[in-house]
Amino acid sequence: MNNFWMVIGLALLPGLGNLAGGMVAEFFRTTPRLLNFALHAASGIVIGVVAIELMPEALKNLAGWWIAASFAAGGAAYIGTETLIEKLKPSQNGGGSTGMWMIYAAVAVDLSGDGLMIGSGTAVGASLAVVLAAGQVLADFPEGYSVAANLKENGVSRRRRIAVSFSFPLYCLGTALLAWFLLRSAPDAAKYVALSFVAGLLSIAAVEDMLEEAHEAASDSRSSALAFVGGFVLFTLVSAGLETVMGTSGGSTGQGGSETQQREKN
Repeated sequence: MNNFWMVIGLALLPGLGNLAGGMVAEFFRTTPRLLNFALHAASGIVIGVVAIELMPEALKNLAGWWIAASFAAGGAAYIGTETLIEKLKPSQNGGGSTGMWMIYAAVAVDLSGDGLMIGSGTAVGASLAVVLAAGQVLADFPEGYSVAANLKENGVSRRRRIAVSFSFPLYCLGTALLAWFLLRSAPDAAKYVALSFVAGLLSIAAVEDMLEEAHEAASDSRSSALAFVGGFVLFTLVSAGLETVMGTSGGSTGQGGSETQQREKN
């Protein structure tokens, strides 16, 4: 049961990071340029999560064709979800309210992916889950900021905007618990397939949604590129620091997963 409470605690972190970003947008002045920088940094962090944590774990534990298939499935799932959202709420002339709720839906999908990643990571090993949750807190802050700022610009009432911000942690928590319950006793291969699936999902979210929204907020500059690099570097340092504090290394996560299973069996 200790892992159950760990999943809950870690899954709440990305949602709370998103909520914190929304509160900053509520009570401080927002600018398109700041939003552009924040989203570039968030995209760099997400790419860092995929490149530094998710894919190395998959490469050490899965055959290449499994990684390719599950990564492709994750990307296709994200694209399919976006397509469904667009069909349910087709774009209107002038953008308007439909566009801003599309942003909400996209962030909800992204947070659901975060939950899936944290639940899968906890099933593999506690140290991996902690690093993944920390990375997503950093990335979700500017996402929450962007949603609240967008709703604010479209004249949505403060009460409704705050309710929207408070709804985000629920998506991450629900999918994290679902993934953990399904994978905690599953074969190791299934856990790493799930991580590869999430890698595909997050890659599309970073490249298509975050960067596209950043470009719409303000034109790119050299500083935008530096913000992207800074996000990647920041996650790298956070990942290395947490692994040092927790006494783990990149190659120990798989063992952590086995130890977790052994504790659960006992």
